[in-house]
This record gives sequence, structure tokens and C-alpha cells, in this order.
Amino acid sequence: MSLGGGLHHSVLSRIGSDLTSGRLVAGEVFSMEQLEGRYGVSRTVVREVIKVLESIGVATSRRRVGVTIQPESTWESLSPVIIHWRLEGPQRLAQLREVSELRRGVEPQAAWLAAQRATPEQVERLRAAADGMAATGPRGDLTTYLQHDIDFHRTLLDASGNTLLVGFAPFVAEALTGRTHHDLMPRIPEQGAIDWHVEVAAAVADGHPELAEETMRRIVTEAQDAMDEIHARGDGPGTA
Repeated sequence: MSLGGGLHHSVLSRIGSDLTSGRLVAGEVFSMEQLEGRYGVSRTVVREVIKVLESIGVATSRRRVGVTIQPESTWESLSPVIIHWRLEGPQRLAQLREVSELRRGVEPQAAWLAAQRATPEQVERLRAAADGMAATGPRGDLTTYLQHDIDFHRTLLDASGNTLLVGFAPFVAEALTGRTHHDLMPRIPEQGAIDWHVEVAAAVADGHPELAEETMRRIVTEAQDAMDEIHARGDGPGTA
């Protein structure tokens, strides 16, 4: 689940900000009326928001008790909603580093499978996304580059033919978006990283799983190294 548009999504974002900043803490209990007043929305919107919070382990709701904020240990850490919150919060760099570490264990395997299972349509989409990155990256058009980057990784995971890996796509999309929107990408993406995306697409198209896996590992390792470098310098968002 992602944070699309609509009033209840806006309230979810505000709640996420309150949680990650410490303005809301585990154990706090609210009535429906209190939440309506706090966020200035109707009972219907509050009900929708509570359903989402319950589904991702952030809150519980019981009659005659109210809505109780749960400890962070119960949150569904792979939920795109929670990842989005953390990327918007003070610890965004730590979240991005965790994402990079997890991607190293997931996406190379997806590339290995995709080289054996991708359909012609998926191969075409993968190549188109890589070509789009190659065209927009050197121009510094990071907005369009990001869309091609998300398309590439979503298609690769889809082409793995593994439903669990496919479900990882929204998580990666949030991470890529957060890295771009919070100025944790170079103004001009590294040409080597772009070339590796093109090479992965070619390896998948040619049915070379080992090459696809190895090259994808280079991509996700480069992303993690970049996060580590920013963290070591202590000059990135969320390092305070």
C-alpha cells in the first residue's frame, strides 16, 4: 500500500510525521473524537485511517478503549507506508542504508531468475527503461530518470516470476523516490551505474543468469556504498 492522494492519505502522512518525530509515542490512547479534532477531519476519514494503521501494526482500536499507538517493534517494516514515513523523517539516511542492504540480498536473485523466466514483453520493458535511464541521466533530468529507474526495477522483479519478489517492488520504488527527493542522488547519475542497468537488461534478454545476477549486485552495492559515504561524512539528511 502506498500513500496516494486523498484526504485520508494526507492524514496518514501527518500521523507518520508525528510518529517519526516523537510527537506521538507508543502507549498513547485516543478517542475517535480526539483524532477528528487533532487532524481536522471527519469520522469517516478517521475510520479509514485507523483501518490502515491497524493493517500495518501501528495502532489497535477497541471499543470503550480507543485507538492505542503500538511500539515500533510491531510495525510492518516492509510496508511502503512506513518506509515512506521513515524516509520523510529524521532518520531517512538510516532507512535508506537498511533498504540498500536488503536490496543486495533480493535484487541479484531476481535478476538471476528473470534471465530464465522473463517474457518477451518484459524484456522489451526492461530494455526501454534502461534506455530511458541512459537518455535522461546524463542530462540531469532526475525526475524522468527516476521514473525509468522505478520501471526498470519493478519490471525486473516482475520478470523473476516469484510472487514474493514481485511484492518487493513498492518497497524499492519508495527507496528510489526517497533517495532522489531528498537530494541523496548525484546531480548527474554515475555513468557506470547507468551502464550496469543496460547490461542487466541485455543479460536478461540473452538468458545469462549469472551475468545478470553479478551485474545487479554491482548496482545495489553501488547504491549502498553511496549511502555509507554520505553517512561517514555526516553531512546527509538524518545524520543529526
